[in-house]
Amino acid sequence: MDIKLYNTLTRKKETFKSIDDKKVKIYSCGPTVYYYAHIGNLRAYLFMDNLRRMFKYNGYELKHAMNITDVGHLESDADEGEDKMMKAVKRENKDPYEIAKFYTEKFMDDLDLLNIWKPEIICKATEHIKEMEEYVKEIIKNGYAYETKNTIYFDTSKLEKYGVLSNISIEDQKAGARVEFDNEKKNVTDFALWIKAPENHIMKWDTFWGKCYPGWHIECSAMGKKYLGETFDIHTGGIDHIPIHHENEIAQSIGCTGHIPANTWMHCEFLLIDGGKMSKSLNNVYTLEDLKQKGFDPLVFRIFNYTSHYRNKLNFTWEALESAKTSLYRLKDAYAKQLEGTEDVKDEILQEYKNRFNEAINDDLNMPLAMSIVWEVAKNNIKSKKFADLLLDFDTVLGLKIDEKIEINEELPEEIMAIINERKIARENKNWGESDRLRDLLSEKGYNVKDTKYGMEVTKK
Repeated sequence: MDIKLYNTLTRKKETFKSIDDKKVKIYSCGPTVYYYAHIGNLRAYLFMDNLRRMFKYNGYELKHAMNITDVGHLESDADEGEDKMMKAVKRENKDPYEIAKFYTEKFMDDLDLLNIWKPEIICKATEHIKEMEEYVKEIIKNGYAYETKNTIYFDTSKLEKYGVLSNISIEDQKAGARVEFDNEKKNVTDFALWIKAPENHIMKWDTFWGKCYPGWHIECSAMGKKYLGETFDIHTGGIDHIPIHHENEIAQSIGCTGHIPANTWMHCEFLLIDGGKMSKSLNNVYTLEDLKQKGFDPLVFRIFNYTSHYRNKLNFTWEALESAKTSLYRLKDAYAKQLEGTEDVKDEILQEYKNRFNEAINDDLNMPLAMSIVWEVAKNNIKSKKFADLLLDFDTVLGLKIDEKIEINEELPEEIMAIINERKIARENKNWGESDRLRDLLSEKGYNVKDTKYGMEVTKK
């Protein structure tokens, strides 16, 4: 069955053809580990995971690399603003490596909570400085770079066209520049490959050009080449990567190898909050922990993402998340009922559902359509274990763990956990009076209790 993917590079949906038969090589832009990932960041990794799962469902072997940016990264992708890692050092008064290790672990925890399959290769920028250095040397040798007092810049004027991914107008960029133009740069679109480190710069390395640190964009190019080769199948990221980071990756690759690194470029749209952007000033930058504190299993956020196509903006509201929570509960309940069913279903009916589901996910990851087929099976009036098995088959792509009970995810004080455990025992013994008393006690201590068929939900008021 054909797989069709929207390619940002060509601006059209294309039939996917892997470089190596039934093997797919993917590079994904990973996190900058200076703080917790928010749910907008995590939408891109859910998209990445569904792409992986779709290929697995179609029998492909995966070789997938994702970077961890644990080197300083400027607030603006265009080499402007304050270094994010240095900003974290000031905020937490800790060593940058300690900060990077902590937030890398938290990010990996978030992937686990969302049931995201980790890429086969996870590569840290700080462990690939030598590869970046060699990549820059190759660009210099090929005549695509120039030196200023403190920086080695990529010379975008040497390209036949800069902006092939976003189709940007360089003249418009010049006219609309909001920052003072660096007089040492030849062109407004030139970007830093290698930077001489000031004396007080914490993260720096001995290199061919003295004590230096890499420009942000170079790590993805160098690590993609090392692990996937000069040309690979797919490059993924958020839509915010298109105009600068991914344009610069393409430019660097042409400067180093002579060609664009990935055949297909895929980008996930923004997650909106109440119809607008996330903003610290609006106090609406939410993490998975924030969702858990309000009583939502992280997998609720996963199924919420299936209400929209990855190339469309998705509007997050607490009401919408509550609706997604109900959907996840109902899907688990429907699976349980099908599992208990004793009726038979013809193989051709099962195959028809499977084909329709496969066509939906193969059509540029059309998860809303795929979910409509899932619900047809789940709600079928015929109750059959064959339907339950089919739903489990679909769940290898959905990743919703439909055969598992939802557990209490919120971290609660020991005193509260002790009361919860007492109440569990009371309910198991059908001691309803004691169960009610303990529920009231939890309420007095500031916690809501909700009994569901999947267990007891306890959340802070």
